[in-house]
Amino acid sequence: MYHFDRNKYTMDMHKKETLVITCARGVADYLRQEVEQLGYRVRSITDTRIDIAASLHDAMRLNLMLHTGVNVLCLLMQFSCKDPDELYQNVVSFPWEDYIAPSEYLSVVSRVNTFTINNSVFASRKLKDAIVDRISEKRGSRPDSGPDRDNVVINLYWDGDKCWVYLNTSGRKLSDRNYRKIPLAAPLRETLAAALLRATGFDGSQPLVNPMCGSGTLAIEAALIALKRAPGLLRSNFGLKHIMGFDSKAWSALRKEIHAKSKKELPFQIIATDIDKKAVEAAKKNAQTAGVHEMIEFHVCDFNDTPIPEEKGIVIINPEYGLRLGKQHELEATYKSIGDFFKNKCAGFTGYVFTGNMALAKKVGLRTSRRLIFFNARIECRLLEYHMYVGSK
Repeated sequence: MYHFDRNKYTMDMHKKETLVITCARGVADYLRQEVEQLGYRVRSITDTRIDIAASLHDAMRLNLMLHTGVNVLCLLMQFSCKDPDELYQNVVSFPWEDYIAPSEYLSVVSRVNTFTINNSVFASRKLKDAIVDRISEKRGSRPDSGPDRDNVVINLYWDGDKCWVYLNTSGRKLSDRNYRKIPLAAPLRETLAAALLRATGFDGSQPLVNPMCGSGTLAIEAALIALKRAPGLLRSNFGLKHIMGFDSKAWSALRKEIHAKSKKELPFQIIATDIDKKAVEAAKKNAQTAGVHEMIEFHVCDFNDTPIPEEKGIVIINPEYGLRLGKQHELEATYKSIGDFFKNKCAGFTGYVFTGNMALAKKVGLRTSRRLIFFNARIECRLLEYHMYVGSK
């Protein structure tokens, strides 16, 4: 029986490649800021992705460090393509045996916008067949495949008559931090929460108050940002760990280096409250899993009774939208109370409301200084900023 030793193969992890980092709509500018702060030059940017020239070794750092990115993709091939047969012929000519061991598990994800086919599942199957057929021919056996994105993940983008094939170095989305064991209803994506915090300018040098904290995502992401703690350290598995020639020694050294740079304590505690006792218990457990529970002061109370520190900082609230969780007219009083809470208890703070319901947002009754567009899944939302002046403006 043929035996293939993947450890005998060595890939050049330092060769410059085209890396594409994806993000949610409305987040690209904050992702660009992050990537540039890490020392990389952004070559191009769209509403949902940025491109850089970097290596697979750089992809290790990006997967560990990024707060707002969704996936780090490495471009393997691009070509013109008219139909599924041409897709197969192009893909089967690529040296997949140099990237994927026969003992691995392969998952293919496709996004298709072409008149040739209207089924991304069919495109994924065609791509998968080409990859495993090639590996079987060259190595004598083929990898298993399926929907689980826990090992090698390949992404296909087919637009018109152009195809791009990527190695997904993240595997599962980077928003899957692995700390939210109890998500509750309609939670914010971790990467979106991080982008919202970057939009407020929060960096840990000021207090942050998060009433209506739900499962604690905003508070936990704030703690990670303030501690300069890489969110990727919270999970052990990434797609790039399953490619041939993966440098496990460099990976371990990088994790230790990044961990050593994180802070151990904060000058101000983050305050998170919710009227739902079960929500606060869930938030506490999630924060404990993330290793930041000591940085967050939790309270069970109505948001109006949230304790406000003397030092001025940021208050951010993500109330229900009245779209998925309840009815709009029942929330009108809540939004009006948010405005009263800002005026009466948060003087000197900058207040933020993140909502997908602008009719309800008007009930806050305060003048906004900024309105930033984000998308929570498919819901177009706004991050509304309010400056709470002390005394008269």
